[in-house]
Amino acid sequence: MRIAAGIVAGGVTIGVAEVVSVLVSPDSTPLEAVGGWIVDHTPDGFREWVIGLVGTNDKLLLFVCMGVVAVVLAGVAGVIERVRRPLGAVLFGVFGLLSTLAALGRPNAAWTWALPSILGVIAGIMVLRGLIRRIEAVDAAPPETDMTVERRRLMQGIVIAGAAALVGGVAGRIIGLRSRDVSAERADVQLPTPTGPTTSVEPGAELNIPGLTPYLTSNADFYRIDTALTVPQVSKDDWSLRVHGMVDREIRLTYADLAAKTPIERLVTLACVSNPVGGDLISNARWLGYRLDEIIAAAGPHPDADMVLSRSADGFTAGSPLATLMDGRDAMLAVGMNGEPLPTAHGYPARLVVPGLYGYVSATKWVTELEITRFDRAEAFWTRRGWSAKGPIKTECRIDTPRAHGTFNAGKLTVAGVAWAQHRGIKGVEVRIDQGDWQPARLAVAPSIDTWVQWAFDWDATGSGIHTIWARATDGTGETQTDQQADVVPDGATGYPSLTLRIA
Repeated sequence: MRIAAGIVAGGVTIGVAEVVSVLVSPDSTPLEAVGGWIVDHTPDGFREWVIGLVGTNDKLLLFVCMGVVAVVLAGVAGVIERVRRPLGAVLFGVFGLLSTLAALGRPNAAWTWALPSILGVIAGIMVLRGLIRRIEAVDAAPPETDMTVERRRLMQGIVIAGAAALVGGVAGRIIGLRSRDVSAERADVQLPTPTGPTTSVEPGAELNIPGLTPYLTSNADFYRIDTALTVPQVSKDDWSLRVHGMVDREIRLTYADLAAKTPIERLVTLACVSNPVGGDLISNARWLGYRLDEIIAAAGPHPDADMVLSRSADGFTAGSPLATLMDGRDAMLAVGMNGEPLPTAHGYPARLVVPGLYGYVSATKWVTELEITRFDRAEAFWTRRGWSAKGPIKTECRIDTPRAHGTFNAGKLTVAGVAWAQHRGIKGVEVRIDQGDWQPARLAVAPSIDTWVQWAFDWDATGSGIHTIWARATDGTGETQTDQQADVVPDGATGYPSLTLRIA
């Protein structure tokens, strides 16, 4: 029962913290605060290993692991409190102190963010000590006492306390999320009609080969990698974009102000720097938004500025080369994705989209600030952790079909995939079977140099046994992707994608 008492007290701690966070911020709860600290301080190698293992389910895995650790520690605290009082309460207090410091250390934290952890731990300690005293009273009862009845009553009390903590915590979480939910607002948003030329998806952009990734990625399937443990809920009525720093004039744009600007619609492929060779952390969409070069130019950036430090509503920062944003490419403040307002998980109400740069230096979601500065004066979130400062996307390709390690009959076999070199375009893709010669693949129509392109190669698979298929891409400048294998840290993985299969 001591373990159960500790676990219930831990549940009360979390439950009360969730309820208090309704009045403060959903990011101020102990689990959110500690989880954010873990994300910020996890070694790069381990982080990339986890992403490679579970993909975009990394945040769910983190919450599950934190929950397991919390249950174990709470159970241990219950045992210790019974044997060496007040060490169990001290353990709760240490957790409260650490979660308070983690909450106050978040980028946008106010002093009130300490309240959920403090009040939650106070409630948890009170419940822990009350339950332990009740256990001691039952253990010290006179011999004539019906212990079966007493223990049943004690267990009922523990179960009731645990259920109350669970209900309170879940209710607090639901109320907090619903009070800030912008789904209904987003559904009512009317996107502006783009003016000027738009990039259409020509019929030849799809090769229509089974197993080949579609040219356009649906919003539901678009990859998501960011540091937000819970998706920020930002109302367009409260949102604004501040452009400041090394500028002649600071400007602030509201969502309503954007209506006076000229919207554009472009096809752009975004890629994550954590994408391994042949990985799937890359997607293509149709984006609607406003030109970043026009927004920045309106502020009058100083001649010696060379960096734009973008900041998210949740405190994330990314550093983009100013020259890249101003060189005429379709870098934009995006408000629409595939014909609908940005999904909340992808940055509603506004985010950055920059062709040719990895997401960690450009694709800031829920963006609220653009600080014009210099690389020698400011560091963004990932560059402080050892990643490259500028992050240009490398020329890469991927084999989608046939499936690796499969067995296929001899005869014609189509090898197909996608290739990308955003803002340089793809000139060609080649395929090699085993140690044979490189042979050209056929390319689909490329509607834009800022997107990936599908490719296919028809292989006359006549030799039985195990075979290895390799692929490589050449970009629009004539540069072929390197065969040198490198990890994703610090500026993206390199090497040729390959797969093995058996021909029967």
